[in-house]
Amino acid sequence: MTTASFRSQLVGLLLFLFFTSFINGQVIYTQQDADICKSKFNLAVEKKLINYPINEVIVEIGKSFLGTEYEAHTLDQDSVEKLVIHLTGLDCYTFLESSLVFARCIKENKLTFKDYQRELINIRYRDGKLSDYLSRLHYFSDWIYDIDKRGIGENITQKIGGIPYNKKINFMSTHQDLYKQLKGNPKFLREIIQIEKNISSRENYYIPEDSIAKCEERIQSGDIIGITTNVKGLDIAHTGIAIRMEDGRIHFLHAPDVGHKVQITDKPLADYIKGNKKQTGIMVLRVNEPQ
Repeated sequence: MTTASFRSQLVGLLLFLFFTSFINGQVIYTQQDADICKSKFNLAVEKKLINYPINEVIVEIGKSFLGTEYEAHTLDQDSVEKLVIHLTGLDCYTFLESSLVFARCIKENKLTFKDYQRELINIRYRDGKLSDYLSRLHYFSDWIYDIDKRGIGENITQKIGGIPYNKKINFMSTHQDLYKQLKGNPKFLREIIQIEKNISSRENYYIPEDSIAKCEERIQSGDIIGITTNVKGLDIAHTGIAIRMEDGRIHFLHAPDVGHKVQITDKPLADYIKGNKKQTGIMVLRVNEPQ
């Protein structure tokens, strides 16, 4: 074997090891994910983010993901639910989830990869407990409810001008073919139907698109935004983070869609939503300082 050939094979092996997922019990991640995690915590130490209010930390971490590619369906890597850590590409939910998890770890001065894993379970799963596919909070309004119930944040939608959001939620059960864990699984289907009934029975609120601009002064940078939709059976179509820009208006820090990268909208949030026929308004969660 020539020296060049050996080097080529060695490089190939190293790249394979670098990008191959590690399955450690209930956790799936790559070395690159672990390195990104370390870089976020190093950034926090550099900028002394522990001294800032949590809403500002959320924004700083969110901005550190600017330019990250959008990547969908990253959490469904196994038929058995495992904690998937995927930071190299983000969808709208995993973007805001990651920003929140990092911010809470930073504020609690818990800066290891294990700390990140524990907090990710706490944020992603109902009551902070990972058991099976349906312990994951699939509906965003259910996620807000759980986060509010546990005191991690406060659903301030009604407080800042929201009105009742009366909608029957059943998108997952009526589109089971889109979810491989539901398809052909009568037990999970029965359970998701009950979860949907629970969501639909709650007093949910939203701020209609025409009212967002006048409620804007009561939204602060770092608030988590869920965008409501007119899609039948679905509560929230898109998510992101509120950010007040130099024009004094609230804009939207988010992972837009396939083919795009994490970015801040050029238009204020109110105008951005009016530009999409399927978007109807917003829900707003304000994150509490960790106790």
